[in-house]
Amino acid sequence: MTPPQRQRRVPRGESPPRPAERAGAGGGGNPERLYVVAGADGERADIDLVTLIVARSPDPPPSATPEQAALLRLCVAPLSVAELSAYLSLPFSVVTVLITEMLTAELVQARSPIVRQALPDRSLLEAVMHGLQRL
Repeated sequence: MTPPQRQRRVPRGESPPRPAERAGAGGGGNPERLYVVAGADGERADIDLVTLIVARSPDPPPSATPEQAALLRLCVAPLSVAELSAYLSLPFSVVTVLITEMLTAELVQARSPIVRQALPDRSLLEAVMHGLQRL
């Protein structure tokens, strides 16, 4: 559920700014802004949408960008990359570049999701079934 957005007041006689001129949190309509956030090289770690990210320290270093500082504040508790992308209003690709930079600087820790098998082992099921029949 998205919280309601407040409308900015405009002084009389001025026209409201167009959507492209507004300063959004993620700069979704401005590709140059995303390039600045992601950096020139854009290297990425092997991260899925469900990979959990946890901050090692909630306090951002002085050299952190605003997006990195916001990511660190959000990651006090483990959050998936998909959730971080949604909360920061940034594309998944940009968030993975940010997380890669933060992983190399050891500011965050990535935890892979636990993959469960679709079907349990047949021999285990048979052993449980025989044990229940003996009762």
